[in-house]
Amino acid sequence: MTSKRTLSGDAMTDLILETFRLNGALLDAGNHLTAPYGLTSARWQVMGTVDLAGQAMTVAQIARRMGLARQGVQRIANDLEALGMVSFEDNVDHKRAKLVALTAKGRKTMDQINKTQSAWVNELSSGLSDKKIKQALAVLRTVQTKLKP
Repeated sequence: MTSKRTLSGDAMTDLILETFRLNGALLDAGNHLTAPYGLTSARWQVMGTVDLAGQAMTVAQIARRMGLARQGVQRIANDLEALGMVSFEDNVDHKRAKLVALTAKGRKTMDQINKTQSAWVNELSSGLSDKKIKQALAVLRTVQTKLKP
């Protein structure tokens, strides 16, 4: 027996599909923004998570905040270390779970990317009201909360 979606179910399906398309477009835009600095969107996300936290974090903490698999974040963190963007520091709370910290080179790169991103996001948001943006954010956060087990 086939069940039929409600009007809200149809609207949510449209929102989900559009979110998938938006994710792809944002990753492409991020790759374009970060390419001059030798990074990708994925590397920028890992560095940005540490930057926003204002402190070194474990790979597991970064993965949870980003909603990604720990193994994928570990691979990216290893790549960033090879590029000199992050370092692994001892963690007094856990011997094996090192802390990922931005290096001086990583901080300088993040400062440059943040300037580039500010100009880009200001242009992107031009013509959109703060109220509509905040309403969209509220809907997305509500959906994300409902998806958590």
